Amino acid sequence: QVQLVESGGGLVQPGGSLRLSCAASGRPISAYIMAWFRQAPGEERELVSLISWGGGSTYNADSVEGRFTVSRDNDKNTVYLQMNSLRPEDTAVYYCAAALEITRSSDEYTYWGQGTQVTVSS
Repeated sequence: QVQLVESGGGLVQPGGSLRLSCAASGRPISAYIMAWFRQAPGEERELVSLISWGGGSTYNADSVEGRFTVSRDNDKNTVYLQMNSLRPEDTAVYYCAAALEITRSSDEYTYWGQGTQVTVSS
């Protein structure tokens, strides 16, 4: 199976930036759609960004379009989420996930990381 470990979360002021990393092991991530989800307390888990097998196609939620950029380095078996112009409403636990096909549904993702906390506050 694939093990996913997120890192890079933390506390940042509004307008600041963070880069999250998702390090995979066990199997090459080139076989998987990779995605970032987030979940705030009391809220449902929502898709933030996804990236196709080779990185040629991406999707971003409307709430992060133009601010977040998802990328992948299959040689390093790592996925990234560059987050710029952060807002308090971006505060959440961010999860890395892998699926075999393009999907926006969290139920269809096979592998999940444990999450990393992102807090945007002044």
